[in-house]
Amino acid sequence: MLERTVWRQYNDTNNFREAIAEFCVLDTIDLIEDDKELYAALKAKLTKKELKLFAMDVAKSNNTLLQEEFDLDEKALEQAKYKLYKKLKQDKTRLSFKEHSKDFDI
Repeated sequence: MLERTVWRQYNDTNNFREAIAEFCVLDTIDLIEDDKELYAALKAKLTKKELKLFAMDVAKSNNTLLQEEFDLDEKALEQAKYKLYKKLKQDKTRLSFKEHSKDFDI
């Protein structure tokens, strides 16, 4: 499942659930249960570059490799990481990863 994703190019396992929970300051139990739906929400909220940066950073790629991959200097890379993690912490992004309670008729 999710074998041909950007995430799996840089990470051996589908551990994006734990990474999302860590950086979005959420409990893993609150996240969307289905991995495919959760990954789709992640892809919808991040640009392709941000998703690749997130996957590579969580995989502990060194900064030199990241700088070469994204054609950035050290300062620009740090700023890109800052913007990425700031975006993940925003409520509008965080809420898209949460399992929504079903609508009940009252």
